[in-house]
Amino acid sequence: MLRVLAVDDEKPALEELLYLLRADSRIRSAEGATDATEALRRIGRALEAGPDSEDAIDVVFLDIHMAGLTGLDVARLLAGFARPPLIVFVTAHEGFAVQAFDLKAVDYVLKPVRRERLAEAVRRVRDLVVPLREPQRPDAQPPAPGHLPPGAAAPAAPAVPNGGGAEQIPVELGGVTRFVPVDDITYVEAQGDYARLHTAAGSHLVRIPLSALEERWASRGFVRIHRSHLVALGRIDELRLDAGTTTVRVGDAELAVSRRHARQLRDLLLRHARG
Repeated sequence: MLRVLAVDDEKPALEELLYLLRADSRIRSAEGATDATEALRRIGRALEAGPDSEDAIDVVFLDIHMAGLTGLDVARLLAGFARPPLIVFVTAHEGFAVQAFDLKAVDYVLKPVRRERLAEAVRRVRDLVVPLREPQRPDAQPPAPGHLPPGAAAPAAPAVPNGGGAEQIPVELGGVTRFVPVDDITYVEAQGDYARLHTAAGSHLVRIPLSALEERWASRGFVRIHRSHLVALGRIDELRLDAGTTTVRVGDAELAVSRRHARQLRDLLLRHARG
């Protein structure tokens, strides 16, 4: 069972998070801290005491915007320890997802926190923590670099260059992390705290908000056409105007274009066509 520290400088939000965590049967204990200083003090005490002590902490559910040190600051400090607790960010701001996963966060949960979404984050943490506690057989082989314990989901990460310079984004498929070239992605669909990447060969779900991908991939020709969709400009096959409604065709998919994005999209397509 998991030992949890929740950190939020807003007391009502902290109490609600602790209530949800303590209601989860996979949680052994859940304690709270109202600022980064208190959290670091508790984590330091836990690390000194060791993983088998009563003060041990498996995971920190961490708010980002706090007075003084932010949650990102705390995560950077913890990265300097040999075996820090895992981190799940819990925040109302979706724009920090890229930084969060750069800091090896296990998950990124948006407020207001939904019980089922929090349960999924707990599952991801458990799948990483439990194998570490199980005794290793003498003949057991260590996991290959980049492989996760069975059932564990790989956290979404920013796109990274491969040896040839093309950007790729890691996705988890059947317990194996694969790398999808960004150039293969035709459009992206928002699905709550997740984004679904669509390619000609299929689709992949990653734990990163659409707004973060929009900012990161703007230079690669991805444009926002709707609050739910980000499209690769060069993959648009057709633009349709019908009775004041604008849609685009991307392969076999027909996607709505919101009014606030329609004019900008038309201008971008004209410029793109002129080359």
